[in-house]
Amino acid sequence: MVVYVSRKQTSVNMVLLTTKFVQRASLFVSFGGLVTTIITTFLPLWKTMNSDLNEMENWYEGLWHMCIYTEEVGIHCKAFESFSALPLDTLASRVLMCISIATGFLGVAAAFFGLQGVEIGTGRERMKRTLLILGGVFIVVSGITTLAPVSLMAYIMVVKFWDENLPDVMPRWEYGEAMFSAWFAGLLLVVGGTFLFVAVCMGDHEAKLQSKILARNQEQRSRTRHYRKTEII
Repeated sequence: MVVYVSRKQTSVNMVLLTTKFVQRASLFVSFGGLVTTIITTFLPLWKTMNSDLNEMENWYEGLWHMCIYTEEVGIHCKAFESFSALPLDTLASRVLMCISIATGFLGVAAAFFGLQGVEIGTGRERMKRTLLILGGVFIVVSGITTLAPVSLMAYIMVVKFWDENLPDVMPRWEYGEAMFSAWFAGLLLVVGGTFLFVAVCMGDHEAKLQSKILARNQEQRSRTRHYRKTEII
């Protein structure tokens, strides 16, 4: 019977290590998505345009700047002067990306303090569980608010690109590198936040398993004491 208990304890340790690994891996993925989101927000590479009439010029547009590249001068960027004069899709994307950064930062901070092994809040498992759930919610919201603006701008560009009312010689905006990095960042945030919920479920399963093992050990000890008393009698 002692061997049986030691096997159970070994399985509990394996579950414990797996839970810690999932927590830290989820936080690492989420942090990577947050950093990518911050970089993507300020890159002027959301849209790109190259005119067939002048192949020496390339136009780039982001949420904050518009740039032009020529071989003679190089790249020259200019910030948008008026906030109210921004296109509706650019304005909405800017607001949503700022919300994504704020919620992502809150989510990563909450998830960090909810990790097993972090000294702050040690012994308060319920509080740590709440922090992990809260962090997962914030991170998933951050991922959604990253995917929404880039998908909106992509849809608008596709509609304008295939607009038959525009002449064929008129240049059109195309996808820039920042849009693909935004999709990647949003995916990382959604995956990282989702696996934080998985880590919470694994922690609940671990707690139930430990309570069952403790109950069995107490029951086995009481039976052993009863058998010893019976032998003495």
